[in-house]
Amino acid sequence: MINYLYEMLVALGLPNFLKNLSDSFTCPARKNFDRVTIRDQCKDLILTDETLQEIMSRLRSAIETGLSKDHHDSAIVKCFITYIQDLPNGKEKGKFLALDLGGTNFRVLIIHLDENHFDMQSKIYAIPEKIMVGTGEQLFDHIAQCLADFMKEQDVHTEKLPLGFTFSFPLRQVGLTKGLLERWTKGFNCSGVVGLDVVQLLKDALARRNDVQIEVCAILNDTTGTLMSCAWKNPNCKIGIIVGTGSNACYVEKVENAELFDGDKSKPYVIINTEWGAFGDDGALDLILTEYDRTIDSESINPGKQLFEKMISGMYMGELARLALVKFTKEKHMFHGQGSEQLFTKGSFLTKYVSEIESDPPGSFDNCRQILEKLGLGHATEQDCINVRYICECVSRRAAHLVSAGAATLINKMEVNSVTVGVDGSVYRFHPHFHSLMIEKIAALIDTSKYKFDLMLSEDGSGRGAALVAAVACRER
Repeated sequence: MINYLYEMLVALGLPNFLKNLSDSFTCPARKNFDRVTIRDQCKDLILTDETLQEIMSRLRSAIETGLSKDHHDSAIVKCFITYIQDLPNGKEKGKFLALDLGGTNFRVLIIHLDENHFDMQSKIYAIPEKIMVGTGEQLFDHIAQCLADFMKEQDVHTEKLPLGFTFSFPLRQVGLTKGLLERWTKGFNCSGVVGLDVVQLLKDALARRNDVQIEVCAILNDTTGTLMSCAWKNPNCKIGIIVGTGSNACYVEKVENAELFDGDKSKPYVIINTEWGAFGDDGALDLILTEYDRTIDSESINPGKQLFEKMISGMYMGELARLALVKFTKEKHMFHGQGSEQLFTKGSFLTKYVSEIESDPPGSFDNCRQILEKLGLGHATEQDCINVRYICECVSRRAAHLVSAGAATLINKMEVNSVTVGVDGSVYRFHPHFHSLMIEKIAALIDTSKYKFDLMLSEDGSGRGAALVAAVACRER
């Protein structure tokens, strides 16, 4: 009856009355119409298991291409050799430095290792935006200055200490202490670095200062650090995954499958840095790309690159949700079609908002309303809050399912009966449901009668892991 009256009023052409009526009407039929519309509009963000299996097949093929000597140069997923062949055994001892560069901040750490015990001191330093897009010399001079300042603060500036260098950008390693930058990601674009050895650039910057003595024992990325950090406590850990500002994975591969490996082949395994963030740069993900993904990509500083990462990581998740909100607002499906300057501003919907909104208990929208107020959307209805949460869930679930497909691909490839997956990164760490979403989806994508797995949160993989790589390198001398 209510719907019939509503349609009659439309036919009579009473726009002002109808506007007041629609603003105050909360009948279930009207609310369900809005919700069905949003759910229907978000279908392209939902991936079936069949689609994920197809993604896994394509990723497996891309990884095998990256491992191949004949096809590596044309590979999208590069599968770089790390030259790390030994995992921690819990008996590492000594004092080690770690340098962790992988985002807008970097850390310097000093770690004292004893059997199954460690003591750590660290400090975070900012990288100004002008340095992120300046010259390579400016970047490494800034890092060297902060490193020297930290050593003086810790009163170790007169000692010569081993250092593990976490460098979380695509790197082609040609040895344990030599790595050539393939390309910048995560908003960096320093000139004069691509194609060069970043360890040597750090050494050169330290030499220009000549006030501290450091021996760089190993270079690695944060996925390798995550694996090493977890393996120190759990020897079953054979995969490391990052879901933070960016996304990447590494895993333990048989030396015989790593055709480009030219190290010690008497040891059976070597860690492979997949650089899976670039998966899809050749069109392999076109079947699931949405208009939001294409906008994110076209407006990024690296169009056409790192497409898998752009669908997953914290650098883009909030913006993906914002683009959907903007679309539905302009189509008058949300907020009565009334947006705000903040909502229409690129980057205004932070990734942490996704986690905070999904942290609201069912039926409660306290966090959601606070965030919408910040965005100038205080006029949001309860149905708007329901829709905002649903959009956030679609974006974060898709990310979790894509990461799960990647993890399942590696588990299937390794064919190890029981494997622990070490995971780190702000999205995995702070999103309220990411862990459980991954557990559920990985189990659905592998044969659990053959393979057992668990997920382990890394305790400071990029910091402690870097020191552990240096410690293992010293142990093996």
